[in-house]
Amino acid sequence: MKLDQETLLTRKRYNRTSIFYDVMDQMIKSDTRKTILSQAIGKVLEVGVGTGKNLEFYPSDCQVTGIDLSPGMLEKARIKANKLNLPVNLIEMDAQHMDFSDHHFDTVVATCVFCSVPDPIKGLKEIKRVCKRNGKIILLEHVRSDNPVLGKIMDILDPLTVRMMGPHINRRTVENIEKAGIHIQSVQNQGINILKLIIGEP
Repeated sequence: MKLDQETLLTRKRYNRTSIFYDVMDQMIKSDTRKTILSQAIGKVLEVGVGTGKNLEFYPSDCQVTGIDLSPGMLEKARIKANKLNLPVNLIEMDAQHMDFSDHHFDTVVATCVFCSVPDPIKGLKEIKRVCKRNGKIILLEHVRSDNPVLGKIMDILDPLTVRMMGPHINRRTVENIEKAGIHIQSVQNQGINILKLIIGEP
């Protein structure tokens, strides 16, 4: 897996934060994960599986593959999967260059991932490529606020959050999804307007 400099730096940041990531990741409640992931069917790809917080919430008949750029994150996910006796395939892989054939998965999932992918449009195009033509794309993402003042504050703080934790807090992810050619079926705010559930298809 050959990575460019920015992608290598992203992996390094998430290897570092993997130790305490579960403490940081309190934005998505378990009930929300369960409701969203109940929509997954068949062969599922989770992009940016992280420490595996979603794994226990997939329907039992799903065949789940999880990829992540960070070996540190994947190690945490493997521990969770083993404790829960979940038959999930976990692979170190760059979301921008996936080693899967076209139209391979029935469902593709990502939760708070495209704030961190160095080239989000490239990663989103890969999601479109590996999802079956009649498949489902489920994205839960935090985005730049539409409020002019809050949006500007997020722009100012973004370089600091990237250096400290890894994610960009001012990504315009809904626009990026459209630019990647994914057909958006619905966009729903999840309590706050900077956390959005986006359902789409290739």
